[in-house]
Amino acid sequence: MQAEKVVLHIVDWLKQYIVDSRQKGFVIGISGGIDSAVVSTLCAMTGYPLLCLELPIRQKSNEVSRAKNHIQWLQSKYGHVSSQEIDLTRVFEEFVHLMPESAQNTDLAQANSRSRLRMTTLYYFAGIHNYIVAGTGNKVEDFGVGFFTKYGDGGVDISPIGDLMKTEVYQLAKYLDLIPEIQVAIPTDGLFDDSLSDEDQLGATYPELEWAMHQAEVGSSAEAFTGREREVFEIYTRRHRANLHKMIPIPVCVVPEDWKQES
Repeated sequence: MQAEKVVLHIVDWLKQYIVDSRQKGFVIGISGGIDSAVVSTLCAMTGYPLLCLELPIRQKSNEVSRAKNHIQWLQSKYGHVSSQEIDLTRVFEEFVHLMPESAQNTDLAQANSRSRLRMTTLYYFAGIHNYIVAGTGNKVEDFGVGFFTKYGDGGVDISPIGDLMKTEVYQLAKYLDLIPEIQVAIPTDGLFDDSLSDEDQLGATYPELEWAMHQAEVGSSAEAFTGREREVFEIYTRRHRANLHKMIPIPVCVVPEDWKQES
């Protein structure tokens, strides 16, 4: 990857989007992970105001500390970066408490609700400041396995790294010289109370999934592979099919025009 060219291209793209949308800056949720760290740095490089929000919900201490350290690093380099921490734990717990008892032990629903609560908060501040919500999803997550929450972390205005694989995001992080603890952190979505990594949840590494995504794009089938390759390819295709509804526009039921005319 020609990291310098990619960085400059994305930064120019972000600048142009601000101009075209007539907004004033960016807002982004900082998770302590590689994706939000790279995107926030790219946004800061535009010269436009950037608001970094920490939105912990029962967050692990190491995730919180990485997020804070990254924000401090950003602010030491760019004078137009501001930050705010909004602990949403009490709001989330009250929300869960209001649900019927039979609906309180559904881990996936609660995890997705965490993500959607954060999205709501990002747009709250975006509305106050006339800012754009910058997404942090990469290509293999957003368009491969659909590893994001619909209308949660998938609810954004722009997707600066949506055309980059996870491994390419790591290359940008190295080029941008992000703090070491961000670059070596094990990827996790931070939506569950356990310590499962992305690999634990997905059943494959990002390089494996990127390989499978390429194979699917060139028309390969599972029968072409054996052993671990076949297992990974089937993991990828199964998740892609199950999450395809996240990746396509909202279906619209089109009514024939003549039916809408007065009879």
